[in-house]
Amino acid sequence: MTNVRIVEVGPRDGLQNEPKQVATADKIELIQRLIACGHRTVEATSFVSPQWVPQLADANEVMAGLGSPDGVSLPVLVPNLKGYERALGAGAKEIAVFTAASEAFNRKNINAGIDESLERFVPVFERAKNDGVRVRGYVSTVLGCPYQGAVPLGDVVRVARALHAMGAYEISLGDTIGVGTPEKARTMLMAVASEIPMGALAVHFHDTYGMATANVLRCLDAGVRVIDASVGGLGGCPYAKGASGNVASEDIVYLLDGLGLTHGLDLDRLIATGHWISERLGRPNASRVGKARSG
Repeated sequence: MTNVRIVEVGPRDGLQNEPKQVATADKIELIQRLIACGHRTVEATSFVSPQWVPQLADANEVMAGLGSPDGVSLPVLVPNLKGYERALGAGAKEIAVFTAASEAFNRKNINAGIDESLERFVPVFERAKNDGVRVRGYVSTVLGCPYQGAVPLGDVVRVARALHAMGAYEISLGDTIGVGTPEKARTMLMAVASEIPMGALAVHFHDTYGMATANVLRCLDAGVRVIDASVGGLGGCPYAKGASGNVASEDIVYLLDGLGLTHGLDLDRLIATGHWISERLGRPNASRVGKARSG
C-alpha cells in the first residue's frame, strides 16, 4: 500500500522554462521512463498558448505519443476553456488549472486578477464535470510573491477554498519562488486544512533557498500525503526571476524511505532517469541524491 503519492511534474513544470527546445521524442521518453519508475501520476504537458510557453508547443504530439498507459494519470495544464477544448481533443482525461494567491503575480502571469482568474475556470469545471474529466487545482505563491512580497494566509485559504468548491479533487499549494521555511510551510498548510480536508491537499515546493525537503518533512508531519516533485530537480518559473527548480523526486523518495513511508517508486531507476534527462538537457543534475549516487 502506498502511504505517499508523488505527483511527478518534471515533464511540464520542469521543462517549461528550458531555453533550448527539447525534442518531442525526448519528452515522450522521459514520461515513459518515469512511468517505468513506478509513477502513477505524471504531469505530461500544458495547453497554454505556445506564445507564452513555447517549450510546450508540441502538447498534441506528446499526448499522441503517450497514448493511454494503464493505471497512469497524465494530467495537463489548461488556462481557460479554449485550452481545455484543445486538451480534450488531444485525449486528456485529467486537467489542472492554476491561479495564484497573490494579486500581483496573477496580473503578471495571466493578465487577470484573482477573482477574474477564478471566474474563467467556471465553464472549465462545468465542461469537465459533463465530460467526466478530473480537475486538479494549483495555487501558486502561497509563501511569497516576487512582486508583492508576503502573501496573506487568508488569500491562500480563499483561493484554495474556491477551487475546491468548484470541484477540484485536489489542491496543490505551491511555493513558487521557494522562499518558504518549515514552520511557515506548516502554518500555511494547516490554515488551508482548516477549510479543506487534508486528504485533498498537496504541497509543491521549489528549492531556491535549499528549504524544499525540510518544508516537505514538516508538512508530512502535519499530515499531508501528496507531494509534487520533479525528477532531477528540473524547473523554474518563467514568471518569477531567480526561482530555481522544484524539489527533486529522488530526494523526496530518499526522505520517504528514511521515514518508513511507502511510495511505490524505484529509487535506482529514478536516479538513472534524472541523470538521463539532465544529460539530454546539457545541465547539471540538481538532485542531491542523484549527485551523491552519480558513480
